[in-house]
Amino acid sequence: MTKEPFVTHGKLKEIVKEFPTPFHLYDEKGIRRNAKAVKEAFAWNPGFREYFAVKATPNPFLMQILKEYGCGLDCSSMTELMMADALGFSGEGVMFSSNDTPAEEFAYADQIGATINLDDFTHIEFLEKTIGRIPETISLRFNPGGLFQVSNGIMDNPGDAKYGFTKEQLFEGVRALKEKGAKRFGVHAFLASNTVTNEYYPMLAKILFQLVVELKEATGCDVRFINLSGGVGIPYTPDEEPNDIYAIGEGVRKAFEEILVPAGLSDVAIYTEMGRFMTGPYGCLVTKAIHEKHTYKEYIGVDACAVNLMRPAMYGAYHHITVMGKDNSVCGHKYDVTGSLCENNDKFAIDRMLPKIDMGDLLVIHDTGAHGFSMGYNYNGKLRSAEILLKEDGSFSMIRRAETPKDYFATFDCFPELGLIKK
Repeated sequence: MTKEPFVTHGKLKEIVKEFPTPFHLYDEKGIRRNAKAVKEAFAWNPGFREYFAVKATPNPFLMQILKEYGCGLDCSSMTELMMADALGFSGEGVMFSSNDTPAEEFAYADQIGATINLDDFTHIEFLEKTIGRIPETISLRFNPGGLFQVSNGIMDNPGDAKYGFTKEQLFEGVRALKEKGAKRFGVHAFLASNTVTNEYYPMLAKILFQLVVELKEATGCDVRFINLSGGVGIPYTPDEEPNDIYAIGEGVRKAFEEILVPAGLSDVAIYTEMGRFMTGPYGCLVTKAIHEKHTYKEYIGVDACAVNLMRPAMYGAYHHITVMGKDNSVCGHKYDVTGSLCENNDKFAIDRMLPKIDMGDLLVIHDTGAHGFSMGYNYNGKLRSAEILLKEDGSFSMIRRAETPKDYFATFDCFPELGLIKK
């Protein structure tokens, strides 16, 4: 089976005349269409808001597009908070969900008015000491432990995750926070990653909705929002069926009507914090075949490597590859597609059946719109690539330039004798 790229071969040849490979390319039309669908799928809930997970694709141009559809930002670090604030997302448009959090990050989140989502019971006292009080609106992250499963099997093992309060800690935490001045609460949970099933959010919603009903009865707390976090995935392989966000939204609505409405909680807002689902399919890594090697296997070397997309090397993750300009329904050649790092796991594909690849061919590596560029690094002195936006009207522009050696050496300003900083 094949996947169709969102960019044509002709358009790609036009882009590479201006911007050399490798680069990450994003599809504005696809991002907008998807953001609109998410908003529509949860329109039944007046307080709904999607908080885009900045860690997935931390590019301000893409964040501004999502802002047009009412999205907020989910931040996990100081620099993400700084970016959110600079883009005008401060206040309740920012959710700060971090763990093992330094004091200065809590202080900055409070300074810009972000909603702080506490990860641990001990963070209550830590936050109070840091900012001198407890915010009137605060969120707590819940971890039910054990295994999380839906009808098609086990999805993940929250009991092994480092995140969140136990149920007992959550109830105790709410009581303690109320005594310290908290007035409005949110509950948050993330129990499985990259789920390709319409069941995940509705199942998670039932767990959290029932929890909140119990929490209100036991503590009398005012729960203003329930945050389903992320976990809604995308089909990396061409044989997988994509999630239907409208079916997911309807499943959450049914759980809401069954559990929260009878409990007098019909005004609770539903939040989500999707990253992968929002941008993942609408980005690709464009790279060029520059070497071929014939030893014990057939290798194609490209000008990208794991520093541009580390998921295959780190997780063994599958990313579909299209050889542009070739008939991708005819895959008669078995290749390992590799980068140039001094690590044997620097492979975008292993024993992948593809059309015959000739030197100079452009390869599109699909579904890198989330956790692609953002997971880049500088091992072997490699430099991060540019990011390009393919606009709705067919034009394109650079939304992040490629790194240069000057960028790489800039942090050696304490060692001017190196003589490379200005080059």
